[in-house]
Amino acid sequence: MFSYTTKLFTRIYFTSLNHCSSLSSSSSLQLTRTRISNALQSRKPTLFDPCFQSNFVQQVLFSLRSRPTSASRFVEWSENVIGFNHIANSYSALCLILLAHRMFAPAQKVFDKMLERFWNLDVFSLLSEGLTTYNSNASTVFSFLLAQLCRNAMIDQSLSTYSKMSKMGIAVAPSAFRSMINLLVDSHCMDTILDMLEERRGGSGKGLKHCVYDFVMTCFVGNRQVEMGLCFHRNVVKRGLLPQTMVCNKILRTLCRGNSLDLATRFFYLLLDVGPKPNLVTYSTLIDAYCKHERLDLALKLYSSMVRSGIAPDLIVYSILIDGHFKLGKLEEGHRLLSEALEKGIKLDVVIFGSIIDADMRAGDLAKAIRVYSRMLREGISPSVVTYGILINGFCQKSQFLEAFGIFGEILKRGLEPSLEINSSLIHGFCKLGVLKDAFKLYRMMLYCGQVPDVVIYSVLTDGLSKKGQMDGALRFFFQSVKMGVRPNVYTFNSLIAGYCRLNQITDAMKVYAQMEKSSIIPDIVTYTLLLKAMTAGKRLDEAVALFFRMLKQYVPVDAMAYCTLMDGFCKQNKLKAALSIFDIMLRNRVSPDIAIYNVLIRMLFKECRLKDAIKLFLEVVEYGLEPDIITYNTMICGYCSLKMFNEALDFYETLSCGRVKPNIITNAILIDALCKDGRVDDAVLIFRRMLEEGPKPNVVTYSCLVDGYFKSHRVSNAFELFEEMLRNRIYPNIVSFSILIDGLCKRGLLEEALIAFHSAIESGLLLDVVAYAILIHTFCKVGRLTVAKLLLERMLAEGVKPDHLLQRVLAEYNLDGPAKGSQQ
Repeated sequence: MFSYTTKLFTRIYFTSLNHCSSLSSSSSLQLTRTRISNALQSRKPTLFDPCFQSNFVQQVLFSLRSRPTSASRFVEWSENVIGFNHIANSYSALCLILLAHRMFAPAQKVFDKMLERFWNLDVFSLLSEGLTTYNSNASTVFSFLLAQLCRNAMIDQSLSTYSKMSKMGIAVAPSAFRSMINLLVDSHCMDTILDMLEERRGGSGKGLKHCVYDFVMTCFVGNRQVEMGLCFHRNVVKRGLLPQTMVCNKILRTLCRGNSLDLATRFFYLLLDVGPKPNLVTYSTLIDAYCKHERLDLALKLYSSMVRSGIAPDLIVYSILIDGHFKLGKLEEGHRLLSEALEKGIKLDVVIFGSIIDADMRAGDLAKAIRVYSRMLREGISPSVVTYGILINGFCQKSQFLEAFGIFGEILKRGLEPSLEINSSLIHGFCKLGVLKDAFKLYRMMLYCGQVPDVVIYSVLTDGLSKKGQMDGALRFFFQSVKMGVRPNVYTFNSLIAGYCRLNQITDAMKVYAQMEKSSIIPDIVTYTLLLKAMTAGKRLDEAVALFFRMLKQYVPVDAMAYCTLMDGFCKQNKLKAALSIFDIMLRNRVSPDIAIYNVLIRMLFKECRLKDAIKLFLEVVEYGLEPDIITYNTMICGYCSLKMFNEALDFYETLSCGRVKPNIITNAILIDALCKDGRVDDAVLIFRRMLEEGPKPNVVTYSCLVDGYFKSHRVSNAFELFEEMLRNRIYPNIVSFSILIDGLCKRGLLEEALIAFHSAIESGLLLDVVAYAILIHTFCKVGRLTVAKLLLERMLAEGVKPDHLLQRVLAEYNLDGPAKGSQQ
């Protein structure tokens, strides 16, 4: 009867299954149940009898053993549609069918339902009974059982299952074993784990023992239970289960990578105390961690301990220590370690040599970098492209471009392909030299070789064109880079803005600024400072103020330089009140003024003859802890001189001479010029002679000031002597020097000598300005030599020098303004 019922029930099941999706109402379910009952009643079985159900379901599942999905759907269908109340055997059988086909996820759901209904069931025995029937693999089935028991935190059942598997010689799947260990770690069952390790001592379990140790320690570390991990290690060793050093090194690396340096140190010293003894890898791992955390003291201490224990450092240890020292700027110690390694015959590689060269280059010690490079070549180590790149970049940073190009030639000679960084450094070098032709030649070579220039290269070339004033070319190249898919950065836009600002084309600069916003590039403080500087220099203060307040409104972090730029613009337009208002805003916004800002304000206060305020502001500089620079002292001395307070200026000069900041050439020129203009030539001469003795040596400006002083005090012979002294000292006069000489000679009536000086200036290659021409023209007009004056005027106009308003008055007075007016028209 069972055979017939099974076949009939199976046939009805599959027929009904096709309509299951349409059975949505209770009446439909009842109809299906009625049909099945009527079909089975012809044989009179007791359909809902538990015993009948159990055997019946087992029969159907057995017939579906090769169709696991159908078997699963049958159990679900018979429960939901027919109303069967399945027993544990049915769930067990279905689990075995699913596991035989390695359908672990559906099997887990069945297991959970079985566990929910039959909590205290001996699942191990139940699964054992059906292993042969459903041709299931014992290791797969019981490993699955172990994993599910662990997942449900059933420690006793898990251990019992593991014990039975061990006794029966059934292999435990690694994933199931890890689940069990993880559960034991989480439950702090350390003794149980240790017992398991002892059971696995030696024999076939030897490998597993180290695997268990590794996994347990990893769990403790991962769960931040390092104290328990250290205790576990101590107990493992205490039981005579010494783990492999290699496994301990892995745990140490994990601790070091997790920024647990103190715990890594404790674990290392635990290994020293109880074993296994650290090897070279153990030491190098912890030394590396110390260096990365900038604890060179601990790294060197550990290095010394390693050497004392008889472990010789290798290439890796030396590389770590040398790199660690160089990264902290301890170059001498790094070079000492390099020498030590080479003396011991350790063959350092190109990477560590490159690291040393790079550190020396960054420290600005080019000579030492070259010596290391030479030593590398003597050791027979061929430089890599990276090494060449470090050298080229270092040479370019120091503006030693010939040396950089020499290294580049070496790369090409060896048949190596220059990297993007090398080409970028060289292009930058060419642009610094202003040799844009060669920069673009290298750029085109990159394209030919298939290299894709990055935004840095495009920005450098754009900047090079901008600095040359070739703004049309810079703009074309900018749009060419955009067309090639390069996204310009803020540096690119700043290069264009700076170029337009240098040409005083502020409208075009503002157009580039507007394009930045359209391109979603956020302007930085450099962008705004460039625009502010150009606007203030172009006397467009209203626009500068509007831009400044836009910066504040948009919460741009305005720095001291931006404030200084705007304040300097106001001061140059004699708007001290506005400058002080900006200064107040800066203080309210808690931006600390730098010394440049104080210099601007002090200069303006002296210009407004506000002596007390200037002195008060100078004292504030010292009070706020800022250190006055040479510009501050020069501003004070110049301010005193402008108010004819020469004694105070000289006192300040003496104070400066005794301080840390010494007078420079400008300081002396300010005093000499002011004293000469006030007729105190002898005092000026004293300062001049002091310069010759103590320095700084006088330059053409200093000589010119004193020559002018001699002429104005009618000491013509002294003026000539000083001018000749200047020439003997190979200090060549500039146009100002010749103008002073010509003016002095003219005032003494030495017109022929003045003309000789005039032609000497021309022969020296100097371009005479309107001042020199005006002196001569006015003098010759006064003595009635109008023909010479007219010839000088014609020459001036031919050279493109236009008369200023003073000269125009002279020309009008002597009826010589005709040629000048014609030239202007």
